[in-house]
Amino acid sequence: MSSTLAMATVNPSRAAGTMLPAAVALCGSAAILLGAIGFQYIGGYPPCSLCYWQRYGHVAVMVLAWLALLPTGRAVRLAFLALTGVALFVTAGIAVYHAGVEWKWWAGPAGCSGVSGLSMSVEELKRVLMGTKMVRCDEIPWSLFGLSMAGWNVVLSAALGGWVLSQAWRLAPKDA
Repeated sequence: MSSTLAMATVNPSRAAGTMLPAAVALCGSAAILLGAIGFQYIGGYPPCSLCYWQRYGHVAVMVLAWLALLPTGRAVRLAFLALTGVALFVTAGIAVYHAGVEWKWWAGPAGCSGVSGLSMSVEELKRVLMGTKMVRCDEIPWSLFGLSMAGWNVVLSAALGGWVLSQAWRLAPKDA
């Protein structure tokens, strides 16, 4: 008991807990998500299916970070904080996949390249294609300093995820 109190007085940052990193992760993912929504509704850049996958990742990050802020046990909050960092890296991974599709390093999912017409007649395929407004995953509609929106999501999500995981590691109890 006295060693726990001594540790808290010696290292106040450890005693502060998971509040700051969880709040930063929550606000960071919310800002990235709001930026994407702003590009969609204000900038006129409709999202493709891979863009939506990245958005779902940020929603998961926000839920996990919010759970890390709840007044539960320290170990539970720390676990949710670590999961928040992992979710940020998963989102960054999805964004790497999307950026690779944009740069034509690999093929994207079928939803990004259209409908397969192998079992349709030419007329049926023409009718489907003319009635479908498709947003392609393999085109870069906007970039800044050579990075697309997916590329910026890689940078921001990975940096935030690395910081959150480093904070979780720093706050984790160390066996001496």
